[in-house]
Amino acid sequence: MDISNPRRILAVSLTDSTQHLTRVIKDLTGSHPEQTSTSLAGSSHNLSIKTAYYTAEVPIWLDLISSPSEWAGSFLSPEAQEVLEVLGGLVVVFALPVQPQSDQGKAARELIQNVGKVVKDGLGGWSWDGVGLCLGVGEVNDVDEWEDCCAEWGLEFVQIRNQSVEGRNEFGEKTGVPRALEALESNDWSQASAGDFGSDIEDFEAELGIGKDADENGKRPEPEPESLDFGFDREDFAGLKQAIWNAGQENEEDFLNGEPSKQAPGKDDGDEADDEIRKIERMMVKLQAVRDTSAGLPEDKRKRVAAKAVAEVMKEL
Repeated sequence: MDISNPRRILAVSLTDSTQHLTRVIKDLTGSHPEQTSTSLAGSSHNLSIKTAYYTAEVPIWLDLISSPSEWAGSFLSPEAQEVLEVLGGLVVVFALPVQPQSDQGKAARELIQNVGKVVKDGLGGWSWDGVGLCLGVGEVNDVDEWEDCCAEWGLEFVQIRNQSVEGRNEFGEKTGVPRALEALESNDWSQASAGDFGSDIEDFEAELGIGKDADENGKRPEPEPESLDFGFDREDFAGLKQAIWNAGQENEEDFLNGEPSKQAPGKDDGDEADDEIRKIERMMVKLQAVRDTSAGLPEDKRKRVAAKAVAEVMKEL
């Protein structure tokens, strides 16, 4: 599938890290970004993405920040809402300081925190269906503090070392620029129109057959999401409850038909039950987080966020 009008990436750095931003964009795209007039700020560059599932030419907007707090304030203003709505990725580039408590370290931390505010308050935080990366350029060996700082604001930290060939970590995961590309390639870059908010719910209903049991007056029994205490719409929980019911029916049929259980080898029924309890607890925490983070959103966006969260939970079921 060719995505003809993809969402955008916003790549930023402090004004004194222009060389690092230039290098990272070159490593990601294969070519150097061109400056507009005498500055990199305000210019645009394309990232060509080609996977087994889609191809896209994703525009990267470049910006240089002198005052992170003022920058965050401008992006959280009503005038910037249209810009935030088309963002599918946010990349922060900064120089890794040797001493985290140095002036350079404090400046980098201030940058991350203010970009994080935009992600949390402007893009929806956890509920944002985009990718947020913090790319720290440098040879520092202990980066735990930076990983924690970025994670606190919903951003993934990736270290970019000076060596040209990046390897894998002890867990076999990609590192450096290959990891950044992997995260960007796994993102959904297609634009969502305003009409899609309601259609997400309708698609779930159609797929699950919700609404087919109407009575003679054309009215169907209404679910009671209030009893689940998550604050989403009735339509959201109709799909979720149907998925839970279907999962329970499958397990019951397996039992009645004498079919072997689907538990992992080496696990008894008690272990299986404990795993299922923990799984449901994780799903409940996820839904609770979505409710909290989407509370202040407009109704149409809140519906889209709720639909996405319910869809993820139903996949696990």
